[in-house]
Amino acid sequence: MVQIFNLIGSLFGYILFAAFYIVKNFGIAIVLFTLVVKLLLLPFSIKQQRSMAANARFQKKQKEIMDRYGKDRMGAQMEIQKLMQKENVSMSAGCLPMIAPMFVMLGVYYSVINPLTNTLHIAADKVNTALNTLSALPGLGTSFGNNNYGQIYILKYFGLLQDNFKDAAGGMLFTGDEANRISDFAGGFNFLGWDLLATPNSCSFASMMWLIPVLCFVTSVGSMIVMQKMNGTPMKGCMFLFVLLMPLFSAWIAFNVPGAVGFYWIASTVLGFIQSFILNVYYNASIIEARDEAHRVVLRRQQEAEVQFIEAPDYVAPSQISKKKTVTDEEKYKPKKPKKRR
Repeated sequence: MVQIFNLIGSLFGYILFAAFYIVKNFGIAIVLFTLVVKLLLLPFSIKQQRSMAANARFQKKQKEIMDRYGKDRMGAQMEIQKLMQKENVSMSAGCLPMIAPMFVMLGVYYSVINPLTNTLHIAADKVNTALNTLSALPGLGTSFGNNNYGQIYILKYFGLLQDNFKDAAGGMLFTGDEANRISDFAGGFNFLGWDLLATPNSCSFASMMWLIPVLCFVTSVGSMIVMQKMNGTPMKGCMFLFVLLMPLFSAWIAFNVPGAVGFYWIASTVLGFIQSFILNVYYNASIIEARDEAHRVVLRRQQEAEVQFIEAPDYVAPSQISKKKTVTDEEKYKPKKPKKRR
């Protein structure tokens, strides 16, 4: 599974590197990169938003049925099944559009955490050798070989330790072009005063790196609350506390990993919220219900127009009624003049 994500990450890495090549700053490149990915996933996002709106409308009608039938659960379930067929609602329909974006977003994540192999497209065996070299150096410990973010640490220490990266023959591990690309890439990780190669838990308070995990939590919870209110499905009580666990877990991870990873989560969350907000304006439950109703009216009119009209023998067309002389009550009961006798 990891190989699949790395393959997708390698493909998206070309977009990330192109964005970096233009702006020469990883933070801005991440924003541009995430925007491009959101645009590529827009068809899936539209389908997912339509499915969510249809589900919200279905839940509203389902509640009306449950209230109407009261304790008659069997009758309510039968009526709900009829409603599902009528509305063409499937319980799995809302999950299907999420599968492809999930794989893509995990691939994008791997292009961020493995910048050497997936973004700069340097051979994996060279990168693994560099990781083993770092883990063997005194004072650096053995965390690099087993760390999922080891490639980011190579970028961080490349300027100081590049002479230590040797191949099996004792020559330089990276070619001159590869070393220049790595150095150029590593020099673009300063964004808004943050060193995106640094880890928040090892930085001082004055560095403001602690803002990255805080923003991870705030943007995630804020977007979740706003979207739930817009969709008419606010969560309360224990359910809301349960939903908070994921943002808290993300913030804890962002505190213990290089800032580039946390910043990517922030950019993805903010741009995802903007996209969802715009889609909700055009694909909310009320608008979809109005469109469906208008479609039904047009379809009914088309069906009525196709029906062949057969006139009854004594039928008088409405257009001809006005042409006949209408007899009033006064004329009907008016005394007739006597006939003259000869």
